[in-house]
Amino acid sequence: MCKSELVLEASQEEDGEVITGQLTCSSCRARYPIDDRIPDLLPPELREATA
Repeated sequence: MCKSELVLEASQEEDGEVITGQLTCSSCRARYPIDDRIPDLLPPELREATA
């Protein structure tokens, strides 16, 4: 994780809250999913190991 700014891409919103979508790093382009209002900020290699 390079600690650059994350850009929000909301797929579904409700009452101003993001239900599903993703956060994308503006520098390295790593993607972090948002599912059921919860962002998964684990690095991609750890996220795959816990799935």
